[in-house]
Amino acid sequence: MHPSYEMLRPGKKFPHVWCPGCGHGIVQGAIIRAVQKLGWPRDEIVMVSGIGCSSRMPVYLDFNSLHTAHGRAIAFATGVKLHNPKLHVIVITGDGDALAIGGNHFIHAARRNADITVILLNNNIYGMTGGQYSPTTPIGKRASTAPYGTAERDFDPCALAKAAGAAFTARGVAYNAMEMEKLIETALTKKGFSVVEAISPCPTLYGRLNKEGNAVKMLQWQKANTINIKAAEKLPMDQVTGKIVTGIFHDVETIPYTEIYNRIIQKAQGK
Repeated sequence: MHPSYEMLRPGKKFPHVWCPGCGHGIVQGAIIRAVQKLGWPRDEIVMVSGIGCSSRMPVYLDFNSLHTAHGRAIAFATGVKLHNPKLHVIVITGDGDALAIGGNHFIHAARRNADITVILLNNNIYGMTGGQYSPTTPIGKRASTAPYGTAERDFDPCALAKAAGAAFTARGVAYNAMEMEKLIETALTKKGFSVVEAISPCPTLYGRLNKEGNAVKMLQWQKANTINIKAAEKLPMDQVTGKIVTGIFHDVETIPYTEIYNRIIQKAQGK
């Protein structure tokens, strides 16, 4: 039996709900391998999600899990971590779930430096609810709510998290599963608020609406248009514009919110 099967929830019927060619399964595989490398017991892991295609992931993995309300996964996860700081708390969320409905929770969890890891699966669209444009849909790209192209500029989730106070930000693409695995492993061991933006293709909605081709072509596009940050830093800006830059963008040592909050509790108790 493949070692990854040990992490799947017993009795859960497969295949999953993700469309053929969706990149979310690749990201799930990277998470499983990262957790296995760390050797964390499954009972010490809590996976929390909101609503959306990506947020189905905790249904398939055999961890403690919370499938919460749309946009509220980070709020639930912060509560879990405060209640039991020994747990490893992982949030699985999408671009709409984290940055639109849950945008307020995202920036304030980063500001507080909540000691949780957010895996933000970015497919540039609301997949589950019909293909509406999201905060990461690139300007000019089509969605069911933007048939002539969206007029809004898109968020850079890593830059947003850094500006709000996160301790760690990184980006990977589904095409490069090995790099994704390493980024997630590093983020999971980071003290404080860590974010990994996982670029995941959506051939069913985003791909069709924008004539990006099938799943294979979308992954081939990722391969041809992805550049690591170390290589990007050596190139002139005009050769980086339009590319997906991957790697670790921000990594600092800070005191996580959980520790500061616990000190206040002890002070209030006269200890």
